[in-house]
Amino acid sequence: MAEYDYIAIDPAGKERKGSVKAGTIEDARARLDARKLFVVQLEAGAAEVARKRAGLSLRAPRLSAKELTLFTRQLATLIQVSPLEEALRTIGRQSEQAHVQAIVGKVHSGVLEGRRLADALGAEPKSFPPLYRAMISAGESSGSLPTIMERLSNLMERQAVIRSKVLTAIAYPSVLAVFAVCVVAALMIFVVPKVVEQFDTVGQDLPLLTRMVMGLSAFLANYWWLLAILTGVAALGFWRALKIEGFRYRFDATLLRLPLLGRLIRDLHAARMARTLSTMVASRLPLMEGLLLTTQTVHNRVLRQASEEIVEAIRGGGSLSAALRRAGVFPPLLVYLAASGESAGRLDTMLERAADYLEREFDSFTSAALAMLEPVIIILMGGIVAVIILSILLPILQLQSLTGA
Repeated sequence: MAEYDYIAIDPAGKERKGSVKAGTIEDARARLDARKLFVVQLEAGAAEVARKRAGLSLRAPRLSAKELTLFTRQLATLIQVSPLEEALRTIGRQSEQAHVQAIVGKVHSGVLEGRRLADALGAEPKSFPPLYRAMISAGESSGSLPTIMERLSNLMERQAVIRSKVLTAIAYPSVLAVFAVCVVAALMIFVVPKVVEQFDTVGQDLPLLTRMVMGLSAFLANYWWLLAILTGVAALGFWRALKIEGFRYRFDATLLRLPLLGRLIRDLHAARMARTLSTMVASRLPLMEGLLLTTQTVHNRVLRQASEEIVEAIRGGGSLSAALRRAGVFPPLLVYLAASGESAGRLDTMLERAADYLEREFDSFTSAALAMLEPVIIILMGGIVAVIILSILLPILQLQSLTGA
């Protein structure tokens, strides 16, 4: 149990200071409420803070993408019918995860202390990214926090759907390919040597295909550990090389030049940027601030540099559509719809339509790719197994022909 320091007012109106032990900050607040103390300030005790700073805590708790999406939807729903403080308290109490209770409790305490919600969320920067807090701040400043929260929850739910589809598109063929490789490796290492060694005493020259398969099988059986080491070293070296900015930029540029994968990466980034900017423009958040915050979330270095150039172009007085066109890495549809939205004064609507179209294109592409990839992997695996079986059957057929002769 952790220790929490508090400042509270007792029923007589006197200020009380002290500490209370509890599992979470919400439990500590409940214990103080039971003692009829009105909590003014409640935070982790000095010993707990020192322990965390000393590194005894393995890692600071944070909300996952799924937990943040759920928190946003719950808050967007509850603030429609109840005060913000009560909504945060309800979310904290209903959560079954201790770290979620602690994070929401900290935000709740900040709101009770009189801070704005965006400032209270800033106490947990790992859980609530800058873009998230900026949209909350815009909602509070304009007095439209419920509307902004609803838009933000819709944005995060849509991003969660896209993220799930990306993981599905990556995971399914990866699992299938790994399974196929394991089956072939098992055949080559354990099955082929047992079968082919029966032909060693025949005294006849074995077919070329059989000798090739036998040689590969012997190499895999004797030096599989060397292959594993080389693969691990290569993976580690590649991972370290990606930390070098120049290599990472060239690698990302190569990805964008790939026939199908490059277009997929480009369209996914464009759809995410368009939907985020649409939500921010509709929330009356400055376009420049939205672009700056969105740029930090881009992982591809080429696309990030293009986004930074767009920011500089707009800062110099240019339009969004002209900057997108000069970047040369964004889909023409996004450029066209952005220009239409600027001329009609409906930039948020047109950006949302661009995001919808690009996401539908991604759905169609992944559905078609997965439908084609499964039979391709199965056919490839079947071809390799057929070669292995043929290498075993050829010596048998050769012996039969010699016996018949």
